[in-house]
Amino acid sequence: MHNALRDPAQKDDAVAVCIDARGRELERFPEILLSLDRMDVDCQLVFLDALSPTLVKRFSETRRRHPLTSADRDLRQAIDAESALLESIADLADLTVDTTRLEAAELTGLIRDRLAANDANRLSLLFRSFGFKHGVPVDADYVFDVRCLPNPHWVDELRPLTGLDSAVKDYLGQQPLVQKMFDDISGFLEDWLPHFEENNRMYMTIAVGCTGGQHRSVYLSERLGSQFSDHHLKDRWNVLVRHRELAHNP
Repeated sequence: MHNALRDPAQKDDAVAVCIDARGRELERFPEILLSLDRMDVDCQLVFLDALSPTLVKRFSETRRRHPLTSADRDLRQAIDAESALLESIADLADLTVDTTRLEAAELTGLIRDRLAANDANRLSLLFRSFGFKHGVPVDADYVFDVRCLPNPHWVDELRPLTGLDSAVKDYLGQQPLVQKMFDDISGFLEDWLPHFEENNRMYMTIAVGCTGGQHRSVYLSERLGSQFSDHHLKDRWNVLVRHRELAHNP
């Protein structure tokens, strides 16, 4: 199908092709990708994933039949079989997107921001906050657990706020452990991201998690996004920040 993210006024040869477990030549997919590379076709593989309970719920709510279900295979077994079938393709993906908690419009925006608006010559960095009690994002390349840090949840006036609010920023900004965690994470990434670039990585997702995904992870994701956007690295990488557990992302 044609790339729905393209500006209709633009005239180019960009197309998007969608495949799933019903593809007849899935076993040849790595070979097909290699042949495209040999023809100097600029091809990026995006793999959409979600946690199994979410997939079961989606199929149940839409009443659609999973293509791999049969008289001997129920929905959960079909989803597991699909995961195994697509594993080799997932391993080849340039970008994996966890759609578990994404609405259709959010998914469209994320794909647009990370692919259509991305400079092909620069690594795309996504800093995503999340809450461990809601599950770890399946698309994360690195997961940093910040639950050991002082928690604004236990400060009555800060509990209803988020890491985007000034009062929470002020509180966390005064905590030595928070500053040390930020310094350690940012230093680690500055040291190692260049090595991923040398290995031709185009996309990296950095997940920062606290208990509920409201305060500490949001604050640190924002600071990291700002650091890698406004620091001396600003012209090197494309940076996005998203907060999985917040109703309204910036």
